[in-house]
Amino acid sequence: MSERVVVDPITRIEGHLRIEAETDASGNIIGASSAGTMVRGIELILKGRDPRDAWAYAQRICGVCTLVHGIASVRSVENALNYQIPANAQLIRNLMIAAQYVHDHVMHFYHLHALDWVDVVSALKADPKATSALAQSLSKWPKSSPGYFSDVQKKIKDFVESGQLGIFTNGYWGHPAYKLPPEANLMAVAHYLEALSWQREVVKIHTIFGGKNPHPNFLVGGAPSPISGVSGDMGATALNILGLQEVSNTITKMMDFVDNVYVPDTIAIAGFYKDWFKRGAGVRNFMTFGDMPETSMDDPSSYFIPGGVILDRNLSKIHPLDLNDPEQVKEFIAHSYYDYSAGKEAGLHPYDGETNLNYTGPKPPYDFLDIENSYSWMKSPRWKGQPMEVGPLARVLMLYASGHEPTQNLTNSVLKKLDVPIDALYSTLGRTAARTLETKLIGDKMQSWLGKLIGNIKAGDLSVHNTEFWEPSSWPSEARGVGFMEAPRGALAHWIVIKDEKIANYQAVVPSTWNAGPRDVDGQDGPYEAALTDNHQLHDPKQPIEILRTIHSFDPCIACAVHVTDPEGDELVKVKVR
Repeated sequence: MSERVVVDPITRIEGHLRIEAETDASGNIIGASSAGTMVRGIELILKGRDPRDAWAYAQRICGVCTLVHGIASVRSVENALNYQIPANAQLIRNLMIAAQYVHDHVMHFYHLHALDWVDVVSALKADPKATSALAQSLSKWPKSSPGYFSDVQKKIKDFVESGQLGIFTNGYWGHPAYKLPPEANLMAVAHYLEALSWQREVVKIHTIFGGKNPHPNFLVGGAPSPISGVSGDMGATALNILGLQEVSNTITKMMDFVDNVYVPDTIAIAGFYKDWFKRGAGVRNFMTFGDMPETSMDDPSSYFIPGGVILDRNLSKIHPLDLNDPEQVKEFIAHSYYDYSAGKEAGLHPYDGETNLNYTGPKPPYDFLDIENSYSWMKSPRWKGQPMEVGPLARVLMLYASGHEPTQNLTNSVLKKLDVPIDALYSTLGRTAARTLETKLIGDKMQSWLGKLIGNIKAGDLSVHNTEFWEPSSWPSEARGVGFMEAPRGALAHWIVIKDEKIANYQAVVPSTWNAGPRDVDGQDGPYEAALTDNHQLHDPKQPIEILRTIHSFDPCIACAVHVTDPEGDELVKVKVR
């Protein structure tokens, strides 16, 4: 007899996601539905506005990946106008994007995903001396003394004895799915707390280049951070040698934590959960848009992360990608709360995209969604009709398939340590490991980009903005363009149509739409849905930690949806746009 298991909301993510899983009599998941329960209407808000202002609105889509929508937005306008940016501006953007990666991935691992593998309460049983020995065997990280771990253990004990676990609430502590020994649990909890402090340092890079964090400033045509030059004579608001040295110091601190805490912890924890390298594979197709060029966005050959498509896990062939081709990327709404003028069966390229909201689901409160009809506020994007997984795993596979030696060497080394084949990457834990691998790879590139920026400045190049196409009088009467990037959670693109100096249409297709979208018109599962039906057996439907592990491995961010209702269906917030 089948059973419907509902997890609503999925916790430890940004935004609101509902998962409904159908299980057989043995507890095996035989079907799953991923439902975004909030709607994003930024596309409607942007119509009729100045394209140069779009980034400031679009960036508020999310407060976690604080800069990605700003980058994608300014790039869409630049692409539409064939607007070239200075080399220094591109390097600054690379550094800001890379800083977001390192920050985002570390925070996800420790604060959003690690508690799927780490039993906090079990840490109370740990021997601090044994924990110290374990930590010192893994890395040279200085905070690894018995006294240090004893202090952390006391903090946990205070939480537990108070009856309020605070930041560690809502965990399935004691669940038999937890396999780490108490000492490993204590070490991981200590690093969880350290990462909270560590992140305060990391955001300095965004504040130095972009003025603030979250939501640093951007500028169509370049970067908003003027350079003072070697002499430092352009005023306090300009980027000077002291700021550049602070960036360098911050990168060093970032990578010290990555090298000596994040990477060793991932390998250590994964060693106890090798069975999770055998489930959660997903749709078998992977896509990257490409990002972080050495020269410009018009030169894909210079991208650190190449763009392309991998079909059916075939790493020997990378299919080319054209985001302007109306036959490649299309969004479908067969199971989404939207209408298209051409009907529910149609698929639209984002240039022609429509945002016609039409909720047809059950009236809250309700027990189950109508999964045979519309059940999500997310659309179903497809590449040539195929569902695509995007994100760290897609990027690592693309780098590996492209012959990028650092990726191949690092990946092979980690897989060898874990004694698992490369096919292990196609899994829940493979996805988690790939995120760690790319953090190391991208973080290691940052000093190189900073060195080039400093070299340009020393050579007298202080340019960070191109004014050529700033004034709308220089624009054509009609233009369209796509701004894309590799956000931490995957391939992101904004498509813009400009008419008479104003935005005529705007569509953002975000990573979590690619991954979390519902079934399409052909009945094909989205990546979340497909992953959950791959070898998942629930030990206890009331404590579905197995669902959390796989969904969290994608690092869901549903914050791009902002309309909220209470359980009775009444509107909580109403925003009037003038």
